[in-house]
Amino acid sequence: MQTIISPSLLSANFAKLENDVLMLDKSEAQWIHIDVMDGVFVPNISFGFPVIKSIRNITPKVFDVHIMIIDPDKYISEFKKAGADILTVHYEACPHLHRTLQAIKKEGMKAGVALNPHTPVSVLTDIICDIDVLLIMSVNPGFGGQTFIENTFAKVSEAASLIANKMANTILEVDGGVTTANAAKLIQNGAKVLVAGSFVFNSKNPIATISELASY
Repeated sequence: MQTIISPSLLSANFAKLENDVLMLDKSEAQWIHIDVMDGVFVPNISFGFPVIKSIRNITPKVFDVHIMIIDPDKYISEFKKAGADILTVHYEACPHLHRTLQAIKKEGMKAGVALNPHTPVSVLTDIICDIDVLLIMSVNPGFGGQTFIENTFAKVSEAASLIANKMANTILEVDGGVTTANAAKLIQNGAKVLVAGSFVFNSKNPIATISELASY
């Protein structure tokens, strides 16, 4: 499986969002990562449904929507209508995780689960086979441009082992502080999808940067 790059729009130029999305559409990025925050679960507010709907009209790329909100179940159908292909909720925000995952799948989306940096992989032992995408946060969620947490390498390895041992079809994704300095090791440890925000959008040639990350 080729490494999937999912550039994070949180680091895009919001004044020129259409241009940045069209640039990604021409790149080797297979997914586009869209962070939705409510200012409650995390201390930041970002995109809402109108933005997702608008950019859905200009690219067929997979929309990898990561929702950092409380009560995510209330909005599952709205994210489907907006154009989400993958909907990732936080373990920490879902007291009835299995029910939430089933509701996402019922809407025809892939169901993802994100783990904050200090939430152990072991909490997903009994439910990993129901998870389409496991998102390991390598920074504390809420803001782009943070420094990669080194313990993530071991956590990715542990997650990859859990997926293999349970014979799950879960795709392993890493989000936060991803660069060419750590991409190769993340892939070696079992990651299949890399979310990269500021490293892509702050580079002189984002398309080339995406291609380089995808080569690992």
